[in-house]
Amino acid sequence: MSEPAASTCRTEHALLVLLGQYAQHLGLIKALMDVPLHQQTRTYSPQAKVLEFLVAILAGLAHLEDISRDGRPLDQDHAVAQAWQQDGWADYSGVARTLQSLSQVEAEAIAQVLDEISRPLLDQQVTQALTERDRLEYDGDLTGRPVSNTSQTYPGATFGHMDDEVRLGYQAAVVSFGSPTYRRLWLSVKPHPGHLLSCQLLAELVQAAETHTRVRPRRRTELLGQRLQAVSDTLLKTTQGLAQRQQLLAELQAGLPACCECWQCAEKPHSALAKARRRAQHWQRRYQQQTREIVRTRKHIQRQQREVVSLQVQVAQLQVRLRCFENENAANIAPVQAVFRLDAGFATWDNVTLLIELGYEIYSRPYNQKIKLALLRRTSAASDWTRVGDNAEMVAWPGQRLKGCPYPVDIALERFYTGKTLRYGVLLHFGADRVTADLPAWFAYYNARQTVEAGIKEGKSVFQMHHLKVRSAPALWLQEQFAAFAANFVRWAARWLSTQCYQEPQQWLQPIATSIKTLVQVAAHTPATVDWLPDGCLLRFVGESLYAGRVIQTGGCAFQLSLPIFQNVDFV
Repeated sequence: MSEPAASTCRTEHALLVLLGQYAQHLGLIKALMDVPLHQQTRTYSPQAKVLEFLVAILAGLAHLEDISRDGRPLDQDHAVAQAWQQDGWADYSGVARTLQSLSQVEAEAIAQVLDEISRPLLDQQVTQALTERDRLEYDGDLTGRPVSNTSQTYPGATFGHMDDEVRLGYQAAVVSFGSPTYRRLWLSVKPHPGHLLSCQLLAELVQAAETHTRVRPRRRTELLGQRLQAVSDTLLKTTQGLAQRQQLLAELQAGLPACCECWQCAEKPHSALAKARRRAQHWQRRYQQQTREIVRTRKHIQRQQREVVSLQVQVAQLQVRLRCFENENAANIAPVQAVFRLDAGFATWDNVTLLIELGYEIYSRPYNQKIKLALLRRTSAASDWTRVGDNAEMVAWPGQRLKGCPYPVDIALERFYTGKTLRYGVLLHFGADRVTADLPAWFAYYNARQTVEAGIKEGKSVFQMHHLKVRSAPALWLQEQFAAFAANFVRWAARWLSTQCYQEPQQWLQPIATSIKTLVQVAAHTPATVDWLPDGCLLRFVGESLYAGRVIQTGGCAFQLSLPIFQNVDFV
């Protein structure tokens, strides 16, 4: 790696120079360069090519070949390489070969560096959120990564619902954190085969949120204990009922030979004909009735046996979960309040129940759309609808017991006017917020989860995640980690750069820094001259630049790391 020399040069990617300075400031470059990779070094090390891949994502390049074939090729920009402490950049083909050869273990080691760099910044925001809001807000979602339906070169790609149609590709499970300073920070993103559904991935999102923030709410063991007792009581009653039916079956089977014998005896030739026939018909009917009763009883027994097995499994699982949650509560010296906002795809009753027992407040839509029909039957012309938006109204019912959910939840019916069309939706809530007393606030708070949808859109349109730049499983996984980190990194860097400007940030930097799209798509492709200083650089935007005459100097600023709150523990 080279050290910046005391000289002046030109860059076509001004923001990337500044991001390189910030990466040095955080220790990111050295940490990535120290990751052991099995590939050999020729002109450029494999670590340098991985770093180049990250810089390409920060530049918002749509394709890997844009590194070398763009109008202003990144691999020809020596100022950017110098800012990122490199002697130069490799051709895109070399980057592609390095990424293709990465193992999953190596990709995870690289991602671990990103986590370690992010941790103090996330910890600071977690602490600030708990101080200012007294709780954390998480948003989870699932987004498609489609590829060509005829492609055979993407490993593990399967067909699934993406963008309201069936496509070949992957699903990325994402969870974001409501940051007081940056509004939204990504905590985790993980790719999955395209056929997986949201409801299959909720536990993974919760685990990721707790792992990266290193805090969690107190588990609601009292509710879980009550549910365990109720299921155990049901198991006992079902077992007793099964024993009674088995006894009945034994009695019916024991009486069947006698019935058959009487039927056969009644038909002996020495009996009086009429009397014999009547007796034979009676015992024949009796035999047939008992046979049918035996068949019915066996079916009931089989059903009850399946129910007993299911209840036994459920009791065992709840016992394990209760012990785990009790241990977690004992180790949780600083429980927090936390909210999860999710769309309907995640909110099966099993998932809602799990979130409740994990201690979260829940804002969602129910998975089962039959609830909407049931709520519509509850309403009438006299129902008290409350206006919650320009074209939206709501009516709500607190503390409702619904089939499939062991705990009471708040339910609201929405209706939307779109021209002549009237549409309906349902909102679901569990927690301390008195949502039914303020329906406009409920409506607004749930719909604020659009921040995660905006983040997904930003990833696709700004960091070009709708283009999968690699075709090996470890590299695809790493691309997801780099894109999520890049979205956070640019936000952190923008705030840091606001302290580095010669002029007041309000004069020009603040309007730019608040738009990640502007930073990546404009500032990262804007020319400037760079004067290297002993501890940073002086960057002047040139005359043909959009920001002509403006100056930023980096270097010489202190950076305080925040302390962790506590280490997270896995849950069952």
